[in-house]
Amino acid sequence: MATITALFWDVGGVLLTNAWDHEERQRALQQFGLDEIEFESRHEMLVSSFERGRITQQEYLERTIFYRPRPFSREVFTEYMVSLSRPDPEALQLAKELTRSRKYFMATINNESKELNLFRIQTFGLREIFSLFVSSCFVGLRKPEDGIYRLALEITQKAPEECCFIDDRPLNLDSASKLGMHVIQMENAGQLRQELAKLGVAG
Repeated sequence: MATITALFWDVGGVLLTNAWDHEERQRALQQFGLDEIEFESRHEMLVSSFERGRITQQEYLERTIFYRPRPFSREVFTEYMVSLSRPDPEALQLAKELTRSRKYFMATINNESKELNLFRIQTFGLREIFSLFVSSCFVGLRKPEDGIYRLALEITQKAPEECCFIDDRPLNLDSASKLGMHVIQMENAGQLRQELAKLGVAG
């Protein structure tokens, strides 16, 4: 087996809670008393553009929430959106250990809108862990499209068999695996540490 030299990480569901996934949207809808069917139909039409960085967060909110008068402001809603992001301290600690070892190139491959992605990078110190962010909002590609994984390999000039991709969703892992990357489905930090060790990856 080839030696692992690069680790690619999903962010939401691995290192942090998801930024604006179904669970987070549900909590926001309940918090602000919004109609789920109406919101989700608009969200589904815009989410691809939102996560590819083709529309801003302000444009997204104008089309999904503030297309009619609301008893709350954009600022209040936005503050609630970002408050939904929480860290997984054990997973972040593991990633930091691997970065400090200097044995591995550390990068992300994640689907997130630009504003939320930048907020999370800054707030949770991800620049101290990762050298590259292959985020959908920066590259215009989304998981599970093959293109985002190919781009990560091309940018880093890493052979697939030297790479491991960590994600919590099987569909995203399938695409990476088909390109020849090692993959791990994240369940919790302890399990992730064990699975990495099986690949010879340790801090």
